[in-house]
Amino acid sequence: MRILAYTSPARGHLFPVTPILDELQRRGHDVALRTLASQVESQRARGFDAEPIDPAIERIEPDDYRARTPLGAQKRAMRTFAARAERDAPDLQRGLDAVQPDLALIDINTWGAMAIAERWGGPWATWCPYPLPLPSRDVPPFGPGFPPARGRAGRIRDAALRPLLFGALERIVRPRVNAVRARVGVPPVRDATGLLLAAPLMLYLTAEPFEYPRTDWSPRVRMVGPCDWDPPAEPPAWLDAVTDPIVLVTTSSEFQDDGRLVACALEALACESVHVVATLPANAAEGVAVPANARVLPFTPHAPILDRAACAITHGGMGATQKALAREVPVCVVPFGRDQLEVARRVEVVGAGTRLPAPRLRPDRLRAAVREAISRRHGAARVAAGYRAAGGPPAAADALEALLHARPNAHSVTPSA
Repeated sequence: MRILAYTSPARGHLFPVTPILDELQRRGHDVALRTLASQVESQRARGFDAEPIDPAIERIEPDDYRARTPLGAQKRAMRTFAARAERDAPDLQRGLDAVQPDLALIDINTWGAMAIAERWGGPWATWCPYPLPLPSRDVPPFGPGFPPARGRAGRIRDAALRPLLFGALERIVRPRVNAVRARVGVPPVRDATGLLLAAPLMLYLTAEPFEYPRTDWSPRVRMVGPCDWDPPAEPPAWLDAVTDPIVLVTTSSEFQDDGRLVACALEALACESVHVVATLPANAAEGVAVPANARVLPFTPHAPILDRAACAITHGGMGATQKALAREVPVCVVPFGRDQLEVARRVEVVGAGTRLPAPRLRPDRLRAAVREAISRRHGAARVAAGYRAAGGPPAAADALEALLHARPNAHSVTPSA
């Protein structure tokens, strides 16, 4: 069978789907991929038929870091995805025409591509690598990172705030999404649930207990664990010389002005008996004072560092946080925006680390939060066990193959307009 995967311009969305594509290829499927231009060669080296997405999509960069409030940041993010949808719809159609796939696997953040996949009519699925913003009677309203409700007062809070918070986002998203869907020729969606669960199958790249348990999960959602992956690389030569426990500090791969987390961590831990390794893939490191027990790098493979780590300080990105927890490394999360408030709260609730809001970021507070997080390794181990039980890439491939076998001859490519 031939499978076409289509990603948004984010390494945090490409990297976790890569081991799923590896597993599909191992089972004998031909894999075609449309993704970031910077990642095409490395994906071709894995044996995939990889091509870049429309460069106009990559030029639409997120600006949510400019917002003053979490809700404002989410509104800006939604506008970014809507603007990209205008481009990713025809871009996926070109991919369908060229590849003639038996199944399409679509990034949940590519709203236009999802509409095209729906019009195509063949078997298709999505994947979601961040906390799923589906409303549920069992979880708090998505966005601010509220703790789960306890008792009658908590249920009243959730019932009152859910339409305010979720409704505000839907009022932004729905008209933009439906404008794209109208041009593509598919019916409008009534709400965010209709958009997020448009595909017959969603691979949700997490698992309980990190995700809040729900009694109203849609049968379309399949939790398979984080499927974390790093680009192949040799462990850094300096690693063997490090004898102290390591604290890894990560920031976003897409710019969001979170570089001050690194500067604060270096100051906070300068006199601790640890070795700090900080990565700044989307920020400049110039002007950062680096103490003797630390090093600051634009990028280094996280896996060999985490294998030696006592703790990871993260900005709350789902990928970086789950990568640490999957290796039973507790985390100290300092969320700056996006879905990071939800990630941070889940870490705290499950007992796998600590949460320090970005407005409270200060060296003494961060130092105390890291010390406390290190003591919560048992919680990280419980999360890692949940990830393993979810099945990972083989479980994801099983679900996709079941979808293929359920509709083996259902597709026909709709020609480009």
